[in-house]
Amino acid sequence: MSVISVKDVEKKFKVYYDKGQTFKERLLFRNRNHYEERPVLKGISFQVEKGQAIGIIGENGSGKSTLLKLMTRIMYPDKGSIEIKGRVSSLIELGAGFHPDMSGRENIYTNASIFGLTKKEIDLRLNDIIAFSELEEFIDNPVRTYSSGMYMRLAFSVAINVDSDILLIDEILAVGDVSFQAKCFNKLREIKANGTTIVIVSHSLGQIEQICDRSIWIKDGLIKAEGTPRTVHPEYLDFMGQKRQEILDRQETKKVEEKEEEDEAKKNYEGTDAKNSEEEKKENKAEKKRWGNGKARIIKVTTYNAENIQQNVFRTGETIKVKVDYKVIQVVNDAVFGIGIFRSDGLQCYGTNTFIDKLDKFNLTQDGYVIIQLDSVMLLPGEYVLDIAIECDIGIPVDYYREAHKIEFYSAVEDVGVMRINHKWYINNH
Repeated sequence: MSVISVKDVEKKFKVYYDKGQTFKERLLFRNRNHYEERPVLKGISFQVEKGQAIGIIGENGSGKSTLLKLMTRIMYPDKGSIEIKGRVSSLIELGAGFHPDMSGRENIYTNASIFGLTKKEIDLRLNDIIAFSELEEFIDNPVRTYSSGMYMRLAFSVAINVDSDILLIDEILAVGDVSFQAKCFNKLREIKANGTTIVIVSHSLGQIEQICDRSIWIKDGLIKAEGTPRTVHPEYLDFMGQKRQEILDRQETKKVEEKEEEDEAKKNYEGTDAKNSEEEKKENKAEKKRWGNGKARIIKVTTYNAENIQQNVFRTGETIKVKVDYKVIQVVNDAVFGIGIFRSDGLQCYGTNTFIDKLDKFNLTQDGYVIIQLDSVMLLPGEYVLDIAIECDIGIPVDYYREAHKIEFYSAVEDVGVMRINHKWYINNH
């Protein structure tokens, strides 16, 4: 049985360019009240069955929070309809409905009454609400003295203790300490098992995967994909990875253009102080990151995916191909190529070279390139840098290039540490 039915919902907002803030300004400068109508939701339709948990995902500005506010009837759609059957409890904005000068206890009564409970019903639940919030020591203090985490504890405690049929949550679980978050997740699983319908908006895919049966991906005001988290989240992550790659590409293009402009300006500059230009200072700084006897030089480091598409952003578990172009100044006998992967804080994650891997000895006699393929790289999300080295004989540096290239990883996993290790759990509780 469907308890939430969203049909062809559309919503747009007026975005003012230069709106007067006071009545006088609006009266005197009424011609300046120019605005555009910006569509946020462009025709959303879905249904939620009783007892289901639904996760709504999407990038900032996609319309996730607007959709949840429409479901709580904080605002209403321009077109379409939303039908909800049963008592609704919501955690939309931190501390919404709380009066700062009232105590935590007084705000429990106020907030719970908004959700439809009588004073007698609140009296019966009061001790449970306070106990769950773990705020016994502060419950009679004004809530303006509470931290954001304390606000969240109280708001969540009220919302889950009003015996609602439907619980709507918007990013609220991002606040609070780790132990209380775990407590909240356990409580959400409990009320879900008891038949409560849950809708969560979150950027944390891991949170959604722990609780939700379905995920709905909203992109540009429309449903892009819908299904189990296991099927929807990889597609969403690929999209976000590509978007991040495009941003990095634009930044790199901008750097190249700025470099070309600086080089051109340097050529046109006449005077003895040209050697002290900012560009030369940057080059000197870069040179401090590399050392060796100079018989060969690393020219460029490029990374590709398994399909040989150049990129710097990868998903945890992807194959990475690292191509190193080099120039030979003098013959390098018994050459060795090496690679080191470091987390952004300097922690070494992995390193190897052609000597360790027992490749046949070779000499560098002319310019060329070398490729190392790293299969199923299980590094956890974050930024990493690559050190690339050319050595000879028994570890003599020819060109060691520290922080030669930067890459990023993204993933839905929430493991901790450096890398994800494939694993299984076997539990025997007999």
